[in-house]
Amino acid sequence: MKTCTRFKRIKSGYERDITYLRNHSQRSAGTTAAKTSATNALAMKSLMAKALGRHLGRCPICG
Repeated sequence: MKTCTRFKRIKSGYERDITYLRNHSQRSAGTTAAKTSATNALAMKSLMAKALGRHLGRCPICG
């Protein structure tokens, strides 16, 4: 599937944030902050899917 640079930029930004949240969750395992970070990482995955879906629907290059 051919994608544009904007798609790649959106995806890499979300993946960077998800990685940061997961790493924070692992570093501080057993704390409330770790649980919150893990939950936020899952929420970010959902937001990424929605953002990429919207992009694919509107972009003439990707869609």
